[in-house]
Amino acid sequence: MSRQYPRALHELSAPALVDAYRRRELSPVEVTQSVLGHVELWEPHIRALYLLRPELALQQARASEARWMKGAPLGPIDGVPLTIKENIATQGDPVPLGTAATELAPAVADAPPAARVRESGGVMVAKTTMPDYGMLSSGLSSFHALSRNPWDLAKTPGGSSAGAAAAVAAGYGPLHVGSDIGGSLRLPAGWCGIFTLKPSLGRIPIDPPYMGRAAGPMTRTVEDAAWFMQVLSRPDARDSMNLPYQDIAWGSFDRGADKLKGLRIGLLLEAGCGLAVEPEVRKSVAQAAQLFERAGAIVTPMKPFMTQAMLEGMDWFWRMRSYVDMKALPPERKARVLPYIQQWGDSAANMSGEAVFKGYSQFHLTRVRTVAACSAFDCVISPTAPVPAYPAEHASPTNDPMRSLEHIGFTVPYNMSEQPAASINCGYTASGLPIGLQIAGARFDDLGVLQVARAFEIIRGEQRPWPQPPSKSTAHVD
Repeated sequence: MSRQYPRALHELSAPALVDAYRRRELSPVEVTQSVLGHVELWEPHIRALYLLRPELALQQARASEARWMKGAPLGPIDGVPLTIKENIATQGDPVPLGTAATELAPAVADAPPAARVRESGGVMVAKTTMPDYGMLSSGLSSFHALSRNPWDLAKTPGGSSAGAAAAVAAGYGPLHVGSDIGGSLRLPAGWCGIFTLKPSLGRIPIDPPYMGRAAGPMTRTVEDAAWFMQVLSRPDARDSMNLPYQDIAWGSFDRGADKLKGLRIGLLLEAGCGLAVEPEVRKSVAQAAQLFERAGAIVTPMKPFMTQAMLEGMDWFWRMRSYVDMKALPPERKARVLPYIQQWGDSAANMSGEAVFKGYSQFHLTRVRTVAACSAFDCVISPTAPVPAYPAEHASPTNDPMRSLEHIGFTVPYNMSEQPAASINCGYTASGLPIGLQIAGARFDDLGVLQVARAFEIIRGEQRPWPQPPSKSTAHVD
């Protein structure tokens, strides 16, 4: 059925696969087999997956093949292999939330992103790993095996969409779903050299909804993310924060480099809080800004609008939330939570009501300051993270529960302001680690962010080859 393709089947984009299925040049079965074969080579090293069930994936692929043979696909991703983050419920599967403290029980229904995938015929190869309660930018978990970065197995893929980012970089098919409440899509995307879009709050329905929480596509290219958005952005009444549905022309994501002519871009090189930006990161982002200028954009340096008090206020409120959640657990179950998370949450035990209120107030202040700072620009570019990927065994860049969120100063503002923000690779460290560029747009302008990201994808030049599975002689052994 298949003809020769210049790339391995697991590396083909979603639009290319769908076109090949339509022409009957490829089968979803052989593509899924290719992905599963590639997973078999990589997974012992990066441990990105949860609930890997090859036969179930092939069963879905066979059903898709039958639909394509009849000329009756369910949707634009029918037969496309993909993964879904572990905390996005899939009916009948347990949702451990990355922690051994969870009592495992089958989910009663698909969460909205999973439902949209199922309705559109996507082939779910597996779920992807995350750290305890999604509260770390790391692949460290008390439930899952330690996830690692395909670019350097000694480094973290980031988190909390740890397994998803590692799976994209390793080539586990074209489409992946992650989630983000303070940077959990963009941080691992930056550290794994991939693309992601944290959409405007409510653009992609999610259940349960929460202040700042968003699901989003994680892919190797802007094209694949835009393709996936036409599925993920469909409405779902379960999300009380769901935006009114818009039939957005996601296919018009590519306006070429001309999109940048006259575009007003703010350049933010200091977050105003948290860790200092490392020189290699600053240099790559500054070079990206020069590329935007050469393409005709008007780039203006910005002063930081976040403060340490704002970051710490949000941190302490989240500590209290986690403290309350863990306090409700029986002692024997709380003891299973990652010690770092226990220390982080328990540090809020003596917070006063006044302190909690003041911490909560920083969320709204962050929203107001972010919107005001961005109002003069069409988009704002910055580092995704101030530092490159760090040791895989560390829970955070500082590895200190009392300084646990020092790296999210560039990402968290856009969760609170509800603005769309993407991360795209813009360079590499001397040791070969990817460096992420964040592109944030005006609220609701998700398509505009994709168009700017696509323009940058064009002007940034050739990227390094994606990492390949290590040979037995160089493989890391846990």
